[in-house]
Amino acid sequence: MADPGPATETKKPIDIEALHALVMQSLDDDQAVELVSIPLAGKSSIADHMVIASGRSSRQVASMATKLAERIKQSFGKSVRIEGLPVADWVLVDADDVIVHLFRPEVRSFYNLERMWAFGDEPAKSGTA
Repeated sequence: MADPGPATETKKPIDIEALHALVMQSLDDDQAVELVSIPLAGKSSIADHMVIASGRSSRQVASMATKLAERIKQSFGKSVRIEGLPVADWVLVDADDVIVHLFRPEVRSFYNLERMWAFGDEPAKSGTA
């Protein structure tokens, strides 16, 4: 008998909009600052949504990233990739179809990803707190 192996496992496709909604809600619950979502569907093949947010400190940024990863795992059974946790100035959470960038405010203003990814469609949303 042949072993079916991992290649024949059926994975339930993830509802991208539900994943995006979970990301937005999680960051809102964790008091993220200046939460911005940039739609990438049809503009880039890397993801359908890019979410950018700030935390008030490195500790908050790291906590938001860790909690977000746990919530995605719990709701969708999907492990995400996280980069930048040790320093937590800029943490990337890669959930495949939704990419999340979490920054300390000074680092976010330096890199200005909203402007880079706006594609000239509309002015990047930014809050003035």
